[in-house]
Amino acid sequence: MNKRAILSTLLALVMTSVSAEVHLPGWMTSNMVLQQQSTLHLKATAKPKAKVKVTASWNREVLETRADTDGRFAIDLPIPEAGGPYTLTFDDGKKRVLTNVMVGEVWFCSGQSNMEMPVQGWGKVKNYEQEVANAQHPLIRLFQVKEVTALTPQAEVPYGHTNGWAVCSPEMVAEFSATAYFFARTLTEKLGIAVGVVNSSWGGTPAETWTSHEALKHVTGFEDMLKRIEEMGPERVQTVYEESMADWNRQFLTKDQGLRDADIRRPKWNAETDGWQTMSLPALWEGQGLPGFDGVAWFRRVVNVPAELAGKDLKLNLGMIDDEDKTYWNGEMVAEGSGFNQQRHYTVPGRLVKAGQNVILVRVSDTGGEGGIYGKPEDMTLDGKISLAGPWQYCVGVSLKELPQRPMSPTSSWWPSACYNSMVAPFLGMPIRGTIWYQGCANVGRAEQYESLFQTLIHDWKQRFGEHPFYFVQLANYLSRHDVQPESKWAALRDAQRSALRIAGTGMMVNITLGEAGDIHPKNKQEVGRRLARLALNRTYGQPEPGCAPEFQQMNVVGDKAFLAFSLPQGAEGLATNPDIKGFTIAGPDHKWYKAQARTLTDHSIVVSAPEVTIPIAVRYGWADNPECTLATPEGFDVSPFRTDNW
Repeated sequence: MNKRAILSTLLALVMTSVSAEVHLPGWMTSNMVLQQQSTLHLKATAKPKAKVKVTASWNREVLETRADTDGRFAIDLPIPEAGGPYTLTFDDGKKRVLTNVMVGEVWFCSGQSNMEMPVQGWGKVKNYEQEVANAQHPLIRLFQVKEVTALTPQAEVPYGHTNGWAVCSPEMVAEFSATAYFFARTLTEKLGIAVGVVNSSWGGTPAETWTSHEALKHVTGFEDMLKRIEEMGPERVQTVYEESMADWNRQFLTKDQGLRDADIRRPKWNAETDGWQTMSLPALWEGQGLPGFDGVAWFRRVVNVPAELAGKDLKLNLGMIDDEDKTYWNGEMVAEGSGFNQQRHYTVPGRLVKAGQNVILVRVSDTGGEGGIYGKPEDMTLDGKISLAGPWQYCVGVSLKELPQRPMSPTSSWWPSACYNSMVAPFLGMPIRGTIWYQGCANVGRAEQYESLFQTLIHDWKQRFGEHPFYFVQLANYLSRHDVQPESKWAALRDAQRSALRIAGTGMMVNITLGEAGDIHPKNKQEVGRRLARLALNRTYGQPEPGCAPEFQQMNVVGDKAFLAFSLPQGAEGLATNPDIKGFTIAGPDHKWYKAQARTLTDHSIVVSAPEVTIPIAVRYGWADNPECTLATPEGFDVSPFRTDNW
């Protein structure tokens, strides 16, 4: 290398060093909220060996430290009482300034789709247009975390659509978590200070993906898998998955009765429909003839195309499909899609469109939870003019019960600890006031395991963030209404959630009357956010207004009647007078359950009985997928479903 080249290289290095600036954790941006009356133990990087100065405009005191040879430095920044806006200046020879910084309350918001559900977007809460238009709240700050996974804990924060902290506005709130927003709105109204909410949620995710590897490996049912993951390492894990998935896909296609020679482009059922049944769409198939089904179902509809549209490209709108689809027109595959909350808008090539009868065939595959072609009737159209809502023929292609368990991708949002690694771990240095959590649907059917898993997650987060309040939403009522349903998996999961109340610093927002039979994403997120906020206002901020209902304490039997006593936890008011309470079932020594009559005796006791049961042994309340529940406080806080037995 000649002298001129060496000089140029040295000059470039010098210029790079001089122009270096402090690199902060990704959750530290302009417009942020810092947790009041806390200490920020900041770890960041700067120019190697540089003197680093940190100045906060709330007191203009200059804090100094020095970066090590790798540029790393640590400094403690005491955060004052609520106020702002402020500026934070970081100087290692080049200044970096964060502006419009508020000091107030910070809450970490997480879970699956009911936490993710935006005010507008795919969620569309009650009165969403008005809610979005009125969302001018300069004291509320929003941080959207991008949905990504990782096999190991990450340091870099994945930005979502807010690209860091953003001031609450109609533009920003439209795609932001409705539950988190309404929670923050109530807190701000009551406290009169800035509230920052971080939305780190992902639809369809189970609790295990939000729990650290170190904690999860102690939970029954995960020990062997996590041990294998440790032994294989990330690269081998991916290779094994690819090999296993290739074999599983071969079986999946081979067993699908709707395909010719396991070829996804050659549907067998374009014309033949002997033995097919009829389903009215849009609808999830669980309530329309395929209860509990996971696998592939084929849907067929004959549509008459007017002569003037023959030979023209047509817009095919199928609403939403859970989870994946392959869509065919007159036997040829024209589109495919995935994502349970994504509208399907496809184009049918004009060369396939003929006048008169044309056949639409949709192969829908679902590997867990609900499945089918669902949404609003007006979203199912051909070219926006011909309605496709109404009767479709359907037939099962293959049930997952015929196949070995589907291999899980290491990049899947279901992979153990994957969401924790990428969407929680990067925030562990951020001081927070507390967590709000809305999750559980993805673990329905595994209630016994969830009881330990959920409590492990809570302990894990409390340890890693530091001790803090953890408030969660119990699953809402959902699916068909039953008065007596002792084997309800949804009720069992709610009971597993309730068991977490034994952990200090937890609170549960009861949601048993806010659900919708046909929609797993109920629209009244305003009340969910308000009740969560009322819980926090009472338990965390010491405000006197009630924030929850009484909790079941004990049962005493006298003759043919069961007398139930309720405790009044912090923030609870007594029961409302009700001579005819709905939602109770009762059982005798034969363990057979019957619908019961119940009435309040006092504001903390009720009596339950049924003519069929002369020796009461056990009582349950709200024990069904979608029970009718009327036990509440005068202000409307619902009593949680519970049981006195352990059958």
